[in-house]
Amino acid sequence: MSALALQLRLARGGFLLDVDLQLPASGITAVFGPSGSGKTTLLRCVAGLEQPDHARIVVDGATWQDTARGIRLPTHERPLGYVFQEASLFDHLDVAGNLAFGRRRAAADATALEPLLALLGIEHLLRRRPHELSGGERQRVAIARALATQPRILLLDEPLASLDLQRRREILPWLEKLRDELRIPMLYVTHSGDEVARLADHLVLLEAGQVRASGPLAETVARVDLPAVAGEEAGALLHGTLVEHDTQWQLALVRFDGGMLWLPDPGLPLGHAVRVRVLARDVSLALAPPERSSIQNVLPCIVRAIAPGAHGSQALVQLECGGVLLLARITARAVHGLGLEAGMPVWAQVKSAALVA
Repeated sequence: MSALALQLRLARGGFLLDVDLQLPASGITAVFGPSGSGKTTLLRCVAGLEQPDHARIVVDGATWQDTARGIRLPTHERPLGYVFQEASLFDHLDVAGNLAFGRRRAAADATALEPLLALLGIEHLLRRRPHELSGGERQRVAIARALATQPRILLLDEPLASLDLQRRREILPWLEKLRDELRIPMLYVTHSGDEVARLADHLVLLEAGQVRASGPLAETVARVDLPAVAGEEAGALLHGTLVEHDTQWQLALVRFDGGMLWLPDPGLPLGHAVRVRVLARDVSLALAPPERSSIQNVLPCIVRAIAPGAHGSQALVQLECGGVLLLARITARAVHGLGLEAGMPVWAQVKSAALVA
């Protein structure tokens, strides 16, 4: 059963947010789309900070709002944590004092904070004031304060948007730990495709207040009917495990459900779980396995669907590779010349792939 059911309709001027979503019980659901698509408004509705014209919000079996039944919990009665773009910590309190504020709100005992401090790596920061912290440290403390309330759901509104590239890289591993170790759902608003690829388990695509797509991340990003969402480049996401190092050539072998890929060695231990992004532009197709080619990664696949590309000269081919989906962007002329159609066996030549996590 879904942990989060959202039916929201909110009209403001010329904008209409109209969504009906069933979302997973744990992990990160990325709410993704261009500016003005309604991402933050969606979070504010869940938090009770906006009053929709119609709403039904059910979190883990508890009804927070149902306009048809006259139910509307105020924000302070909704067991949620909210993390904003800016950390918004209390400057007059040190880190310990900020966390104590969150703990008092939930009437939680102090021992509940100990695993949280370790999870976010902030044990050594407890006596520092917010002005003594880096941007990444402030956001980790803000997340810890939100979690100290022992929420049923965590809402994150572009938590990395105000950070520079170095600070984003600093905090991303901590967000991965939250995803992997917490057992509550998280709604993560972002306009960064890189953050989606690295963090999300489930993806909601918003456009002009409407849900354009919602589903598991790997399946959703590999759809051929969504090649240009929010200006992002079409590609597939693979979940794999690092199984071999080639020290001579500084390569690593990643096994996924559809086969194996050689990648530049990231220096991770064998058995490490990784995510691999394969852009459609980096995949070419052949009707027979190529011989004496510079391309090291060649995978047997089945053509699943073919759709027009962004330009009339292009086509986007969806491939099934051992139950995993890939995308290839090739010319429409090549589709015709190879006689490609759904159900045909082909060989996918992966010219480049990148680890995202």
